[in-house]
Amino acid sequence: MTGYQRVLLKLSGEVFGGGEVGLDLDVINRIAGEVASVAKSGVQVGIVVGGGNFFRGAELQQRGMERARADYMGMLGTVMNCLALQDLTEKHGVETRVQTAITMGQVAEPYIPRRAIRHMEKGRVVIFGAGAGMPFFSTDTVAAQRALETRCEVILMGKQGVDGVYDSDPHQNPSAVMFERLTYDEYLARDLKVADATGIAMARDNRMDMVFFNLSTEGNILRVVQGEKIGTLVSAG
Repeated sequence: MTGYQRVLLKLSGEVFGGGEVGLDLDVINRIAGEVASVAKSGVQVGIVVGGGNFFRGAELQQRGMERARADYMGMLGTVMNCLALQDLTEKHGVETRVQTAITMGQVAEPYIPRRAIRHMEKGRVVIFGAGAGMPFFSTDTVAAQRALETRCEVILMGKQGVDGVYDSDPHQNPSAVMFERLTYDEYLARDLKVADATGIAMARDNRMDMVFFNLSTEGNILRVVQGEKIGTLVSAG
C-alpha cells in the first residue's frame, strides 16, 4: 500500500450543505477533522471547494439570469464554504490558508501557486476558493488546474453518498455497476457525468491520476490518501 505526499482534494458544494441549501456544520466539522488528521500525518493537502450548496451558475442561467453573472455568484458561494472549512479545520489544530482567484484581501490571500506550495511544505492546508476567477469553468476543472500547478500527485474527488464511478446513476438504477479502474479515454468515451469533461481531459493530457470515492463514509479521506484501494481510480492507462 503506497500513500501520497501531496494531494488535491476536491469537495463539492453539496457536501458542505449535507445535500441541502446552506451549511451543515456537523458535516463540515467531520470533514475538517479528517483533513486535519491527514495533515497531521505529514501529507500536504490542497482543497478545491464547490459552491453548489449556495448557487449553481448553470441552474441560475436556466431561470433567466445571465450566465457569467450567475457563475460569479457561484464563485462567491465557494468562498463562504472555504471560510467555514478553514475555521473548523483550525479548531482541529491545523493551520490553514484560503487563497482565492478573485481578490478579496480582507478574508483571503490571492491565488499564488508558489506561495500555496510553500504553505503546504510548512504543513498548512491550503483551501482554494472562487473557482478559476472566470465564468464557464467548473470547479472540477479548477481542481485539475490547481493540482497541476501546485505539483500534487493525485486529485481526490470526494463525492456525497456515492462510492465511485458507475456505468449509470446508482440512485436511479439499482443494477448500476461500479468501476474499480478506468482510463481517461474510457471515461470520456462512455460520456460519464461524475466530473466535468474539461477537467478530465486536462488530467488525462497531463497524466494526473484521479480517485473518486465516497466522502460520506467516515475515515475515507485518510484511507484514500494512504493508498487504500477504495472508490474508482481514473488514470492514463
